[in-house]
Amino acid sequence: MAQADEIIHQQTRLKIMATLRAIPQGEWIEFARLKAILQATDGNLGSHIATLEGAGYIAVNKDFVGKKPRTRVALTRSGRKAFAQHIEFLRTILDAAASRHGDREGTS
Repeated sequence: MAQADEIIHQQTRLKIMATLRAIPQGEWIEFARLKAILQATDGNLGSHIATLEGAGYIAVNKDFVGKKPRTRVALTRSGRKAFAQHIEFLRTILDAAASRHGDREGTS
């Protein structure tokens, strides 16, 4: 049985991973766009990105467009794998709950 990934399991990090998983592999999303999607603050999002980057789940690219700094993030290969495993873990929980719920309905 798959196990929970404690790094991904936190709500904001799960949302970050799901958002990044939705974009094509190898593409990057700008920090400002991710912040708008998640409705997060700069500090909160930055902290969670640092945690995911430290785990090797995302890559962070900082550069400049003209004189303006730009931060972009993308899933790494290991991040995609970890996210898939975490989703498998969540599905086992939901499947087990659905089975128990179905058993109870049959006994009413």
